Amino acid sequence: MGNVGEFAAVPQEAMEQDLRAMLRGAIRASLEVFLQEELRALVGAEWYGRVGGRRDRRNGAYERRLLTSLGAIDVRVPRARAQGVASGVVGRYQRRTAEVDALLTAAYVHGVSHRKAGALTDALMGKRVSRSAVSRVAQRLDAQVAALQGAPIVGEHPYLYLNATFLHARWARTVESVSALVAYAVGPDGHRRLLGVTLGAEESEASWSVLLEQLQQRGLTGVRLVIADEHAGLAAAVRRWLPEVPRQRCTVHLMRNVLTQVPARLRPRVGREVAAVFRAPSRAAAQQLLRRLVARWARELPEAMACLEQGFAAASVFYGFPAAHWPRLRTTNGLEPLHGEIQRRIRAVGAFPDRASALRLITAVALRTTTVWGDRQYVDVVLLAQHEVAQAA
Repeated sequence: MGNVGEFAAVPQEAMEQDLRAMLRGAIRASLEVFLQEELRALVGAEWYGRVGGRRDRRNGAYERRLLTSLGAIDVRVPRARAQGVASGVVGRYQRRTAEVDALLTAAYVHGVSHRKAGALTDALMGKRVSRSAVSRVAQRLDAQVAALQGAPIVGEHPYLYLNATFLHARWARTVESVSALVAYAVGPDGHRRLLGVTLGAEESEASWSVLLEQLQQRGLTGVRLVIADEHAGLAAAVRRWLPEVPRQRCTVHLMRNVLTQVPARLRPRVGREVAAVFRAPSRAAAQQLLRRLVARWARELPEAMACLEQGFAAASVFYGFPAAHWPRLRTTNGLEPLHGEIQRRIRAVGAFPDRASALRLITAVALRTTTVWGDRQYVDVVLLAQHEVAQAA
C-alpha cells in the first residue's frame, strides 16, 4: 500500500482536457456577464429596479451553443420583451466566434475543401461544421473582391504586367474552361502591387478590355511598358486602351515556343543559347548573337529559328529601359508563384459551382500570396526617370 502523500501521475491528455474545460467555463462566464450588462443597457434598469427611465422589461433567457477555438460552449442569452435578445456580444443568430470563421476562411483559401473543413474543426474544437456553413463563411470574401475592384490607383505605375490562368467553372448551367486575368504593376515607390483580377469566357480582346478599362477608370496612369505573353487578344486590348505604350513579350514564353520546335536531345543546348541572346549587354549584341544562332541552326531547326526571329523584336523591347531593370522586365515570371498557388487551389476544388465563387477564391489567394510584395522594392523608379531625361537630352 502506497504512502498517503503519494499522488498518481495525471495523464497529459487529461490535464489538457481539464484545462480546456476550465477555459471554456471562463469564456462562458465572461460572455454571460457582458450579455447581462448589454441587456441592462437595453432595459435601462437593474434587476427589480424601480426607476423612471426604464425602457423595457426582462423576459427570461435561452441557451445558445457557440463554437469557439476551445470547443463548443452553451451560453445563456438574456432577452427583453420589446427589444429582443442582447446580441451585440455574440452577434444575432451567430453560432461561431469570429476567430473560428477566420480559421475557416484561411483554411478555404489555403486549399481545404468545404467537406474537409468540417473534419478540421472536429479535430481542433470537437465540433464539425457543415459544408453549407463553410460556404457561407467563404462568401464573406466577396468584400475583398469588391475592395480590390474598387480601390483607387494612385500615382504613376510605369510597368504593367498582365497574365492569365485557366480553370473550370459552371457557366450558363455548363462547366466551361474560363480564364482568370491578373494584372499587377510597379508603383511610384518601386514596389509591386496587385491591381485587378477578372474572369472571362476566354482569353480574348473583349475579356482583357474589361480589365484594362476598369484599371483606367480607377486611375491607372503613367504606364511606360506592358509585360505580357504574345496573345492576339491581349495585344489588341493593349493597343486599344494603351495605344502609345510599348509591349514587352515574355522571353520565357518565347523560349518555350521555340523549344517546342526542337528535338528533346537538343533542347538543353538550344535553350542555353537562346537565353544567352536575351542576356546580352545591349540590343546590338543580342542581334549579333541571334544572327550567329540562326546561322548555326537554321538548316537543322528551321521552324525553331523562324519562331525566334519573328519574336525577337517584341521580346527585346526591354533594352530601351534602364539596364538595372532588365531582369525584371524580360519576363512575367514574377507572377509564376501566384499562378502556381492559384493552380494548386484550383486542383483542390475541381470545378467551381459558379463564376462568383471562382473569382472570390482566386482574388483571396492572389491577395494573400502578394502580401509579401510590400516587403522590398522591386525596381528603383528613380533610375527610370534618369534614363528618360538622358534619352530626351
